[in-house]
Amino acid sequence: MEPNIYQLALAALFGASFVAVSGFFMHFKALNLVLERGREKKDNPEGGDSPQHQTRRRSQVRRKGIDHYGRSPASLPDATPFTGVTDAGGSGGGDAGQNNGHVYVDEIPPGLPRLHTPAEGRSSVLGTSIRKTGSFVRPISPKSPVASASAFESVEESDDDDNMTDSAGLDASYLQANGDGDLPADATEEQISMAASSMIRSHSVSGDLHGVQPDPIAADILRKEPEQETFVRLNVPLEVPTSDEVEAYKCLQECLELRKRYVFQETVAPWEKEVISDPSTPKPNLEPFAHYPQGKSEHHFEMQDGVVHVFPNKDVKEDLFPVADATTFFTDLHHVLKVIAAGNIRTLCHRRLVLLEQKFNLHLMLNADKEFLAQKSAPHRDFYNVRKVDTHVHHSACMNQKHLLRFIKSKLRKEPDEVVIFRDGTYLTLKEVFESLDLTGYDLNVDLLDVHADKSTFHRFDKFNLKYNPCGQSRLREIFLKQDNLIQGRFLGEITKQVFSDLEASKYQMAEYRISIYGRKMSEWDQLASWIVNNDLYSENVVWLIQLPRLYNIYKDMGIVTSFQNILDNIFIPLFEATVDPDSHPQLHVFLKQVVGFDLVDDESKPERRPTKHMPTPAQWTNAFNPAFSYYVYYCYANMYVLNKLRESKGMTTITLRPHSGEAGDIDHLAATFLTCHSIAHGINLRKSPVLQYLYYLAQIGLAMSPLSNNSLFLDYHRNPFPVFFLRGLNVSLSTDDPLQIHLTKEPLVEEYSIAASVWKLSSCDLCEIARNSVYQSGFSHALKSHWIGKDYYKRGPDGNDIHKTNVPHIRVEFRDTIWKEEMQQVYLGKAKISDEVVP
Repeated sequence: MEPNIYQLALAALFGASFVAVSGFFMHFKALNLVLERGREKKDNPEGGDSPQHQTRRRSQVRRKGIDHYGRSPASLPDATPFTGVTDAGGSGGGDAGQNNGHVYVDEIPPGLPRLHTPAEGRSSVLGTSIRKTGSFVRPISPKSPVASASAFESVEESDDDDNMTDSAGLDASYLQANGDGDLPADATEEQISMAASSMIRSHSVSGDLHGVQPDPIAADILRKEPEQETFVRLNVPLEVPTSDEVEAYKCLQECLELRKRYVFQETVAPWEKEVISDPSTPKPNLEPFAHYPQGKSEHHFEMQDGVVHVFPNKDVKEDLFPVADATTFFTDLHHVLKVIAAGNIRTLCHRRLVLLEQKFNLHLMLNADKEFLAQKSAPHRDFYNVRKVDTHVHHSACMNQKHLLRFIKSKLRKEPDEVVIFRDGTYLTLKEVFESLDLTGYDLNVDLLDVHADKSTFHRFDKFNLKYNPCGQSRLREIFLKQDNLIQGRFLGEITKQVFSDLEASKYQMAEYRISIYGRKMSEWDQLASWIVNNDLYSENVVWLIQLPRLYNIYKDMGIVTSFQNILDNIFIPLFEATVDPDSHPQLHVFLKQVVGFDLVDDESKPERRPTKHMPTPAQWTNAFNPAFSYYVYYCYANMYVLNKLRESKGMTTITLRPHSGEAGDIDHLAATFLTCHSIAHGINLRKSPVLQYLYYLAQIGLAMSPLSNNSLFLDYHRNPFPVFFLRGLNVSLSTDDPLQIHLTKEPLVEEYSIAASVWKLSSCDLCEIARNSVYQSGFSHALKSHWIGKDYYKRGPDGNDIHKTNVPHIRVEFRDTIWKEEMQQVYLGKAKISDEVVP
């Protein structure tokens, strides 16, 4: 029997009535609850609950069940730690009980950390006894910037969002430093807000090891606050060395003390000579080439056995500035070579270097986000407007290939009838030179110019040097890239001024250009100085280094020299003459004010004989083959040492020894430069000797590294040790070497930084630290360094850092300084004497 319409209507009416009554009852219950809360707030304005209310609310929470609150909407952010759940025993006072109530959106305090949301398909299971949620901490540490060099790669690949780490055993001080612990009861509102903001983090992209970013709102606030210097410090106690390690450390001490005896140091530091009252406004040098007569001093000098000796006058034969003789130097060099070959010392140094690397990785894991926030708090500064010095670049290749091409076309169009060269008994104009090559300006392009390094130059230094010849023609190199030619280097002077103009336009990029003196004749110095002065080649962004090509064997074959002594005479006698009597070489005297370093260049991969302790003197060196690298280094070092002592005594500028070393060839090169040099170019062979690498770290010898140049000549980019050296704390900077052959853009130094940052995942803090290192390594004046990186730059640690100029957080500087001091104490067995000022 089918139901009639009245029965259906009656059933519908009954169902609707039931729903209405149920809804009314639920609404009435909710209204009573709201009114009850209002009365509670009125009776207790401080927000506390009476014991009865607390008991009732706890029972409500239990009836609801924990899982009701264990999950939040997907739109809510994740929380780093859970907070506010009491122990099962219910102890903890009224505040603890209050935190177990219902969640009210309008009562969530600002800065509350994000709630952790389990992945889809997973349930958040908690035990029946509620543990203290401080024991549930999500791993949030950022990772090392150099994935290939990190020992934590297997750990870094874990999914942070899907794992909860039981950290009940973590020390409370660690959680406090990371913002994961409870603040003390007497904490101020400012401390609470800072702690809350420090916990706001975003997920880092997998593989982006500096990807921890602050919340945009918190970052906006931090821009207006000073740098937060609280960070997690690594407290690794000094190891108690074994008897074998003590002997190894003593050998390392001897090597460091040997270096102190050899390296030239100014008697009075630059910051003590010149007090900078206002480093923000350095005075420009309006007359860089002005010469004022100074008169000749009574000093008398003589060349003896390849080394210049200075006496008070002709009648007194007292050596004013004694220097170690060749036998002593080569004896000490052999001692260093013996130390670096010892197996137990190699093992010890390798272990210390790996430990340095892992300490830095741990530092980044704990503090990379704090370093990033500190950088954001420094107004105006970023990587683009901190000072960067190109610490190793050859002047004849200082422009890029497109710049050189445009310049050649311009000269061919504007000055085709300029007589530029004398060949085969005939003077040729620029137009005739190109006609003899069957070329026109329209034919020229970058590919035809053929000055860029390619695959054919790898391990072929001879082919690389041929790239200095535009279109493969040595005559074009003589016309455009030489200063001692028929037109007296006018074209090279003009293109140099254009490069200077580009540097000045960038404002924050500096360069130390290396220009050659060959040692074939004494007049080379005056020719070079007159070219600099006559072409007015001066810029506040540029200083000069002199490079000596090691080409004795070629000059000997050509009959230009008869012994190695001839080269030393041609190089150093004019320098001593200009120092004793500036009026005898006025242009050279003013040029030397801009010369800050001396370099040795050539192919280091050529085989050579290791020097013995008793070597022939330079006058006796009449062999057809080239002396060893360390032989060159000693005689350049000894003469530069005496010259610097003389110039310092007369109040003149000094010149440091900064040769190419360790690009290829024997490890002896790096041992010789360790004893004698302030800094070196390249140094990639340090990767083959853990002892020398550790010694270079302890002595903080500057390494001007050029990964792109090495990639074209000796070492693939991905095998370059630069990122490992940087992690371990060696004093490294990036440089371009040869922009003409290597780089493609108008800003080769930024190109070098850019590629390094992309390949090795360097952070902004890393790049700014490398840029700061480059200023330290450079030979610019004390006044300029004070303006660029801070008036107290010569002090160790964070006292010498100004984040508003360097954009390097104090956290990073303090970490580097602390770790270095710990290593020095380890090597000196706790008795190291460390100055508060850096070695100039």
